[in-house]
Amino acid sequence: MSSTTDRPAAPEGESLLGRRGLGDRIFQGAATAAGVSIMVALAAVFVFLAIRGSAGFTADKSLYAPYTSFSPYAAGLLFGTALVAVLAMAIAMPFAIGVALFLSHYGPRRLVTPIAYVIDLLAAVPSVVFGLWGLKALAPASKPIQEWLNAELGWVPLFGGTLSATGRTVFLAAIVLAIMILPIATAICREVFSKTPRLHEEAALALGATRWEMVRYAVLPHSRSGIIAGMMLGLGRALGETMAVLLVLNAQGPKVTFKILTSDNPATIASNIAQNFHGEDVDLQVVLLATGLVLFVFTFLVNFAARWIVARSERRFS
Repeated sequence: MSSTTDRPAAPEGESLLGRRGLGDRIFQGAATAAGVSIMVALAAVFVFLAIRGSAGFTADKSLYAPYTSFSPYAAGLLFGTALVAVLAMAIAMPFAIGVALFLSHYGPRRLVTPIAYVIDLLAAVPSVVFGLWGLKALAPASKPIQEWLNAELGWVPLFGGTLSATGRTVFLAAIVLAIMILPIATAICREVFSKTPRLHEEAALALGATRWEMVRYAVLPHSRSGIIAGMMLGLGRALGETMAVLLVLNAQGPKVTFKILTSDNPATIASNIAQNFHGEDVDLQVVLLATGLVLFVFTFLVNFAARWIVARSERRFS
């Protein structure tokens, strides 16, 4: 009988496999811990807002001025938040789709790379910088446009009313937010456009379609869900913006008005919290925390809907 010392050594591949298995387990554990920590942080924020802000739902009536209860007070703030964000999306999405198409199907490579870098760098600019730029530079520059809209399209409810003398309007806030959400919307649109099956594009061109017809009948239908997801993710980004809106919007508190060129502007939830939370009134802080809970839930629902659309799109075209 042969002794145990005569047994062949383990193949080198098995030892490498063992080391890879250990590395995979370590990486899996680290990734799992990171994912769980994000969920724990979100849950902690929700619990904090729910506990600290629950008393804000039934606070003194004077804290809800010009309303007398929390529901219309929060609804007025939520209306201002949604109005500014939706207008920003209406301005940003045509530019995002156009830039994404240029980068993915039209632009020469020597221009695509630097333009993509510049757009991505916009996401790194602090929001307070956008706010200061909008306040000091864009507000005076946009006044002629606002005057023209008020004079020529004043019969439309959005552009009617007495024009603001400072230019710090919902219209200005929407432009600033549109520039801020342009990078994320462009990145998502560019990604979904580039995933269009090459055979579909070549088949459209082989049938005699022009490049625009190929984009219209092959690229855009395939990317519809991704475009909607980009819009909703950009909307979620706009809903929570604070400093830029606080600086460029001359807000008059929670109210419902569709006029976007006047000085009688509805406040957003985030800007209202930033403007009033520094006070020493504890009861008012509780009310503001309650509105923060409303914004947290609303933004979560918007982002959840966007992720669901993205997942459905990936399953459909995988």
